[in-house]
Amino acid sequence: MSPLIKAFIHKTVAVLGASYGGARTAQLLAQQLPSDWRVVLIDRNTHFNHLYALPRFATLPGHEHKAFIPYTNVYELPPDIPSIGDRSRHLILNAQVTSIKEHSLTLSRSFPEHDIVNGVLNFDFAVYALGSHLPAPINLWGPVGDEEDVKASEKPESAPVTSEETPASLRTETSGESTPVAVAPASFPAKAVVVSSTRVNSESFVTKPQPVQLKPSSNILTEKPATELVRGTKPAAINWLKRFHKRIEKASSVLVVGGGALGIQYASDIAEVFPNKAVTLLHSRQRLLPRFDEGMHDEILSTLFSLNVTTILGERLDLNYPGKIVVNEHGIPERMVRTLSGREIRAELVLLCTGQTPNTGLIKELLPDSIVPEGSSKGSIRVTRTLQIGVPAPVASTSTTGSNLSVSSTSTSPSEKQEAHAQDPELTVPYPNLFAIGDAADAFGAINAGHNAYFQGEVAARNILKIIEAANEGKDEKEVELEKYTPGPPAIKISLGLTKALFQINGVVGKKSDVSEDLDAPAMWNYMHIATDEEGMLTL
Repeated sequence: MSPLIKAFIHKTVAVLGASYGGARTAQLLAQQLPSDWRVVLIDRNTHFNHLYALPRFATLPGHEHKAFIPYTNVYELPPDIPSIGDRSRHLILNAQVTSIKEHSLTLSRSFPEHDIVNGVLNFDFAVYALGSHLPAPINLWGPVGDEEDVKASEKPESAPVTSEETPASLRTETSGESTPVAVAPASFPAKAVVVSSTRVNSESFVTKPQPVQLKPSSNILTEKPATELVRGTKPAAINWLKRFHKRIEKASSVLVVGGGALGIQYASDIAEVFPNKAVTLLHSRQRLLPRFDEGMHDEILSTLFSLNVTTILGERLDLNYPGKIVVNEHGIPERMVRTLSGREIRAELVLLCTGQTPNTGLIKELLPDSIVPEGSSKGSIRVTRTLQIGVPAPVASTSTTGSNLSVSSTSTSPSEKQEAHAQDPELTVPYPNLFAIGDAADAFGAINAGHNAYFQGEVAARNILKIIEAANEGKDEKEVELEKYTPGPPAIKISLGLTKALFQINGVVGKKSDVSEDLDAPAMWNYMHIATDEEGMLTL
């Protein structure tokens, strides 16, 4: 038996995280694994979360339930693919992973019916697909908007709000799953203004957006207190989105910090759904989406102008500024923030659409040197082109010629088999059975996006299948030619208001003007092999 494959009760491939990349990895493995192997897919959420729809559903009510899709048929095979063995052997576990070792991991709960006792799952291979800690405006496990600040600042009518109170959401603390949140205030001009450190442009508009007719929210939830709902479940997630919508609806002004896809979507959706609300987008760079064609920036900026969104470019929010609550001329408490240049901005609600960080703490405990310590990829997991987790190679090493893998002569890793991919001479692979994909991986410049995680998951799955096949044929591991991952050109699709979308694929920029209100979310249900109607999406 290959030293990579242990004599466990079940030959197991564990997939940690069931989002876009993890789900695809599990699907492909389930299609092709030998009949004496199983996939164990683990996620803390009971349903697949369609993250790209969350800004829309938090702004426009009535579609919240479409973003949460049951994992029931994740292992369903296409009609043209024959089944290998009984598919029921593959598992989907709703739990959190609390630690990981070379051939085992610990879960937040046990599953004795599946021989998982004391929360310990033994595995032969693992694919780490736990993504990133999400920004606060789409972190369904965190507080809603500035909910905590509002509660903290509520006072009797006789006690006015002072100008020195600091909202908790403007502090820079981060712990566990949370991301710094900001909330803010301002009386902004009715016309859109683009401001940078070097120039100011303004433009007036002849037409004004028409009010949008809001649909009533679905009745999937009764008015059950949020404290009675279990995080990670569909009811709790829908409740979170509904509360977020109410907070946006209540605010007279909104500041969106961060001009990435999330910030642009929130700013444009809020401006179109609530045309009388003052919306400002603050971005630290002079250009929106700088990794994409400049035409994307121009089209986005034009659309934001048309929606009366005040766009401030070239200004970075000062997260060390404590912030304060002030009362505007209408008696409404607002939050004041400041940029690094000293510019003060006020808004009743601030959405901090920045600060996404890789969720790699478990791997850091196992292999500290595998984590990128600084730079744009800080916190990400180093991987080879085969998407195996790597660590920096020792300075003095020798390579085995004629092999796909090399062995270090001065190994200091936790494994005796220090192996480095020929395409990644600066990395060694201490545990060849551990892979990482998606937002958690430093994958050679690939942008953090669901489609990249999807393709990385396919590469990792095929490599695991190759190793298993070679082991079954009695081949040496070093004879296995593993697939190498190369990211494609940056690609994106982003909504701009309720009916417009902009995309760039293979360097070609295009736009659509007939986008549906629900952003075609039912298509994701089809992808997850759930054929259903509106009622089914409500109840499943």
